[in-house]
Amino acid sequence: MTHYVTKAVIPAAGLGTRFLPATKAMPKEMLPVVDKPAIQYVVEEAVSSGLHDVLLVTGRNKNALENHFDRATELEDTLARKGDTDRLQKVNHSTGLADMHYVRQGDPKGLGHAVLRAKMHIGHEPFAVLLGDDIIDARDPLLTRMLDVQRERNTTVVALMEVDPSQIHLYGAAAVVATDEPDVVRITGLVEKPDRDNAPSCYAVIGRYVLRPEIFDILEKTEPGKGGEIQLTDALQGLACAPDWTGGVHGVIFRGRRYDTGDRLDYIKAIVQLAADRPDLGPDLVPWLEEFVARVAPGAPAPAGAPIATPATEPTPTEPPTRRPKKSPTPEPALV
Repeated sequence: MTHYVTKAVIPAAGLGTRFLPATKAMPKEMLPVVDKPAIQYVVEEAVSSGLHDVLLVTGRNKNALENHFDRATELEDTLARKGDTDRLQKVNHSTGLADMHYVRQGDPKGLGHAVLRAKMHIGHEPFAVLLGDDIIDARDPLLTRMLDVQRERNTTVVALMEVDPSQIHLYGAAAVVATDEPDVVRITGLVEKPDRDNAPSCYAVIGRYVLRPEIFDILEKTEPGKGGEIQLTDALQGLACAPDWTGGVHGVIFRGRRYDTGDRLDYIKAIVQLAADRPDLGPDLVPWLEEFVARVAPGAPAPAGAPIATPATEPTPTEPPTRRPKKSPTPEPALV
């Protein structure tokens, strides 16, 4: 029997060590991407795909996540008294976005363990998992396509993206077989962060999954893998190898716009790209970016009207002072 997916799980218990010291007291999921925290983009994606029941798997010092999706009555009252309806609407939007639930992961034992913590909330239904580090552009509805494939094939579905071979060691890699749909493949095996020579393909698993509930049975028996953590990739390998009772695993190949906010450089790129596309920021930001790039690019001519910088010259070295008496009647100051 095919079940319609109604619930989304968002693991958000990571320590965010790559963004220290910013994440010492702030959850990495709350870092702003333009003017919204990264976690809000992910929740909005789930809601836009029809998933209004959202479970955040959190950890210690993550109270800001719950506060963000809760009422802020003092702030709301202040904005209402000022008549600032635009900002009031933005504040209220996150409050009523979805039916939010929370569970603590406790020990940071990996992504597989975080997904397993959702078992009691999910029950025996398929569900979606969205990683907060990956923001998928709203104009490229990846999750909606994955939900369609899951419903049609009654299978587990993961999102795949073709990456450069030099980058495959950063991802889980999938061995695939073509199907009758150009953007859908059957996955026959998965390897977590393989080196370039041992990767089964250049198709990398990115942070979107639609999982059948059989994943919980496998996760409960999965031993810690790479990094000493319970890897979701290892459990997916178990699903792929037992299609008779698990439905197997299929992949949707994504060729749209994805923003990786889990890396510092890619986080900055994500902010620039999303801001440049916005009608309230792009018209002023893009010309400034063009001027900035022209100014800092090696060998680029200076923009019209820009001051011409002259390179600083090193002072001519002088001989070290000696102890011989000076001919001048006035002694020179001592060098320090």
